[in-house]
Amino acid sequence: MILYRGEIKNNSEQEQLIADLYPHLIETLETQRIDVEKLMKACDSLMRKAFNHEYDEYALPLLEFAGVSYEKFIEYARMFSYESLKKRVESELGTDFNREENVNDSIRRRTAPLGTLLHIAAGNADILPAYSVIEGLLAGNINLLKLPTGDSGLSIKLLSEIIKEYPEIRDFVYVFDVPSVEIGTIKTLGSYADGIVIWGGDVAVKAVREFAAPNQKIIIYGHKLSFAYANGETTDQMLGELAKDICITNQLLCSSCQVLYYDTDDMDELVSFARRFHEILRKTNKALGKAPLSMRGKNRIEIYNDFLEGKKNIFTEDGVSVIVKDDSKLELSKLFRSVNIKRLPHEIIISTLKREKCHLQTVGLLVPDSDERRNLEDLFIRAGITRITYGSMRELIPDEAHDGMFPLREYTKIVDVLR
Repeated sequence: MILYRGEIKNNSEQEQLIADLYPHLIETLETQRIDVEKLMKACDSLMRKAFNHEYDEYALPLLEFAGVSYEKFIEYARMFSYESLKKRVESELGTDFNREENVNDSIRRRTAPLGTLLHIAAGNADILPAYSVIEGLLAGNINLLKLPTGDSGLSIKLLSEIIKEYPEIRDFVYVFDVPSVEIGTIKTLGSYADGIVIWGGDVAVKAVREFAAPNQKIIIYGHKLSFAYANGETTDQMLGELAKDICITNQLLCSSCQVLYYDTDDMDELVSFARRFHEILRKTNKALGKAPLSMRGKNRIEIYNDFLEGKKNIFTEDGVSVIVKDDSKLELSKLFRSVNIKRLPHEIIISTLKREKCHLQTVGLLVPDSDERRNLEDLFIRAGITRITYGSMRELIPDEAHDGMFPLREYTKIVDVLR
């Protein structure tokens, strides 16, 4: 399915519709503007319908497949509330970003939309493609969305519902089901856009860089890795909160812990810490309920293979695993409640993590409030981290930045008028 000027159409029409698209974009730019207040109210109505279980038909199978709780879905839905969106707009663009201001006697200044955005969505969170489009709308842009492979239909459903609430934005939202291998079609869509928003791994980012115009703006939300950091002062309560994060998210979010670092250079001390965390993770997993069988099966096979290869210090029981490794490299875990534990003395934080500077996102600091914690914050910031948490790594704050950037600012431009 595709969404074109408010109507759901068959994929068989896609090639012709894309060929005919550009004049519609120009006409919209010439004659229409988005009323952000109406848009926020439309999104709020959508959120309330989610609370009333009107989207359970789409949401429940996805939640079951991903092992995500219904409460987590409601938490995501709150991102669409009027209050959350209004706070986002005011925080990033000001209380009236369309208003022109006098900088001095010679310059008038205003913030304006880029024009048209192409969103190339990733498939790790089904609500993300629609939310990316809403961010583009909040900044006043026309939005072209390339769906991720295997999209469930939730994106088109949500965006169609918003159009029903606010019909005037139908010409600002286009959703296409273009396979990633059809580079020519994606390149055509990219040529229509003033900016390209890419959610994806290094391969996807590289492909966009190759076909984008040299001076075309590219906003990258690429593959990210997150980790936790503990030391001798870390409490069982802190580790319990991390274990809860790992079990609830199955480590599928960019902010999920893949490696648990420990501030030591002693391997025996690290193994002792790993045993301690494995017991906490095992109890948390039992209390919250095990991951889906398909996820546990994948890990069981991979970990059994590690045993056959003679790898040591693997603690696995009841569907959770803690794997001790004798290096400090930040890497993706096996996911699904399996975490790597490694040594990382605080003296080598920057030299170790700078190698992954483009992939760093969240560090969950599992240390008490102290001068040492402030020092660690500074080290991780200088290493390249863009998000620091205490307690839960998974929590989403409506007005927080994306990977060190304010999206709405990225989707707009500053226009100076010299008198």
